[in-house]
Amino acid sequence: MKRKIFSTIAASAMLLSLTGCIDEYTPQGSPNLVSVTQVGNTSAAFENAVAGITASLCGDFAYAGNSDTRAYDFGLPSFFLQRDVMGQDIAYPYQNWFSSWYTSSNLGPAYAVTQLPWTYYYKWINSCNEVIAMAGSEPSEQQRNGVGIAYAMRAYFYMDLARMFAPETYKVNPEAPTVPLVDGSDGVDPAHNPRATNQVMWDFILSDLDKAEEYIAGYQRNDVYTPDLSVVYGLKARAYLTIEDWPNAEKYAKLAQAGYTVMTGDEYTDPVTGFNTPNASWMFGITYKSDDPNILLNDADSSWGSMMCIEIDPQVSGCGYAANYGQPFAIDRHLYETIPATDARKKCYIDFAIDDMETKEEKLEALSAYTTHPDWLLDATGAAAHESGYEYVVGGLPLKFRTAGGEAGRANQYIGFVVAVPLMRVEEMKLIEAEAAGMQNEARGIELLTAFAKTRDANFTYGTHTDAYYNLSTSQFQNEVWWQRRVELWGEGFATFDIKRLHKGIIRSYEGTNHTDTYRWNVDHTPEWMNLCIVQTETNYNLACTNNDDPIAPEGNSEPYKW
Repeated sequence: MKRKIFSTIAASAMLLSLTGCIDEYTPQGSPNLVSVTQVGNTSAAFENAVAGITASLCGDFAYAGNSDTRAYDFGLPSFFLQRDVMGQDIAYPYQNWFSSWYTSSNLGPAYAVTQLPWTYYYKWINSCNEVIAMAGSEPSEQQRNGVGIAYAMRAYFYMDLARMFAPETYKVNPEAPTVPLVDGSDGVDPAHNPRATNQVMWDFILSDLDKAEEYIAGYQRNDVYTPDLSVVYGLKARAYLTIEDWPNAEKYAKLAQAGYTVMTGDEYTDPVTGFNTPNASWMFGITYKSDDPNILLNDADSSWGSMMCIEIDPQVSGCGYAANYGQPFAIDRHLYETIPATDARKKCYIDFAIDDMETKEEKLEALSAYTTHPDWLLDATGAAAHESGYEYVVGGLPLKFRTAGGEAGRANQYIGFVVAVPLMRVEEMKLIEAEAAGMQNEARGIELLTAFAKTRDANFTYGTHTDAYYNLSTSQFQNEVWWQRRVELWGEGFATFDIKRLHKGIIRSYEGTNHTDTYRWNVDHTPEWMNLCIVQTETNYNLACTNNDDPIAPEGNSEPYKW
């Protein structure tokens, strides 16, 4: 069994030259027109280029290559964790690969992790630009759907980048900078390409989505791994939510829901298919494949499953950062404790009370309500943690993202980590619709929010999540929607985006917290480290590109907050 400890101290030594990393995928310049010329404009070449857009979203070591199997180099889902650990809803007790984001360290322009979004997102944008360039200004009838997919995905990528890098929201400052726009046009001077303002960026995103809506209309996909018109509507709903255009956010969130159904509580917590297999609520997703480098290399430890699936046999497999190396993520204890016992989603996380039980037999019996292998959680993961010098607890461990393949997958990570991951669910659209409606007419929003919440908790009563902390920046109504989003979308990459758009702070320090000592911070404003820095090789080459301030982490624990 491997023990892979990437300490925060080691991470602090990772100041390095990044030129070799960024040469291939930089925002400067147009799409790879040589590649477009080489592959030609044949039907097969075009279809392959379109398929490549979504096929590249996970599974490969796109950042450092297959010879350098860094455990955060597993595609789009890695960014979910990078963003979510910056806040408060995920505790990361045993520091390793995602420490930089949790501790706000090594996030300046010269560090390796700053290169990650630049490499990934502009590579993906480049692939969209290539498809659009291959089709030209007048796509053929056979090319229209493919071009629509390219426009939809380019909007998806720029939407993520804008929310990660803009230091102020669109509503607060339309002139705040986001990232340089690269759309494949010849008019872009790579040495003088400034960061697009919020106004320019969101206009561009919505323009792309308008084109996607036009070209993708009528497209019938075979699975949820390619965007269709419903996904375009969902992306429009996200965009209008972000810029606070409430009528359009409501309109498109409602349009996006057609044909989908909200998961039942049993589906949400299914021990075999829970959040590893698309169902009728999934609008868009990605899937790892058995022949992906992320699965075949490094014992499949460089994968989403390794980080999030905790049911892997320690005697047969012995792999997985969450399952066997003592480095799982956990739900924030306070958030967990605010979930009523009658809410089905609470079953996705192990009760903190189990750690207070006196005997191993009591703990095993209690854990059997969550898993068919309670001994693995106590013995395998716990032993690994103790070897690493940590005091291990099971409270807060997530069972939302289940190992794939049932018992076969639990015995073999090469099966168990071959999971699908949701990128968009109808539940998100329900919550956008409710928030947008309520910002126009609160009574209507409360009605929609209550109808959704009762699918999770039949005893739900509006107005129960009104901690004083939540009232710093938004109304009780928006706080209630935010709480539902935090619980419903936990681990799916939305936490930082919501904190930034709602102008929230974070609270990690309170009595009984499960956040890591010395990183128990309480910040009453949106933390600066959530405004990502641009890698310095971009600003060195692109003279018009400014940068965000280097994040400065708080020093030591904050005084415990009293709820």
